[in-house]
Amino acid sequence: MNPAADVARTAAEVAGRIILEAAGSGHATDKGLPGDYVTQVDLAAERAIAQVLEERSPGVPMLGEESGPSGDLGGLYWVVDPLDGTTNFLHGFPVVGVSVALVRDGAPVAGAIHAPFLSQTYVAGIGEGAWLTTGSSKSRRLRVSGGEPSRALVATGFPFRRKDRLPRYLRALTGALERFEDLRRPGAASLDLAWTGAGVFDGFFELGLAPWDVAAGGLIIQEAGGMVTDWNGGARWLDGDILAGSPAVHAQLLAIARETA
Repeated sequence: MNPAADVARTAAEVAGRIILEAAGSGHATDKGLPGDYVTQVDLAAERAIAQVLEERSPGVPMLGEESGPSGDLGGLYWVVDPLDGTTNFLHGFPVVGVSVALVRDGAPVAGAIHAPFLSQTYVAGIGEGAWLTTGSSKSRRLRVSGGEPSRALVATGFPFRRKDRLPRYLRALTGALERFEDLRRPGAASLDLAWTGAGVFDGFFELGLAPWDVAAGGLIIQEAGGMVTDWNGGARWLDGDILAGSPAVHAQLLAIARETA
């Protein structure tokens, strides 16, 4: 795996240790949107990631969910979600991820997602595939699922921060329930994407996410043989409107998105 992917993995796992140590604690502060919280754990994890990135890739700026950009992002920067699933963390639901990705010229080129409570780390480097390490086991190369869309299990997330997006989302939700076997909503988009790359889920769709939610996970799916686009079928999925999955499932998601435009 290329050095940048290894840096992403190290940074994500360092933050994961902070999250594990803080389990069962943490006072939430409302960030101003419904269901959008930050804790001291988020902040401590982001500081730890920033330190690793500064030590291992000095001079490359970072866009963090909590701290914003550390400088002029230019064409190369890190994008970081230090605790994806803060509400899950506060409720003791162990679907929590740390996402770290390197973006070059508007596209992720290396990334890692770590699930501290599940001892899972997903890593990808552009042109080098996507990999999963669980605990002390050897890495396993990932491939998206190859099942029929009618039997697909597809993950999603609700646009709870953007109520104005609900009408289109609800039309898409209906279309997805009609086309696929079933849906899931675990509440941490980075892990939804990682699990799609691993073939646990067959696809994923959501509106109104942020670059730190999707950068590493989108790359993992691409490197696992899947498709990732925005809801128009274009390449602007880092903006947060994302369709992802195996080629067959992605085709159905794109059809749904076009029907609901």
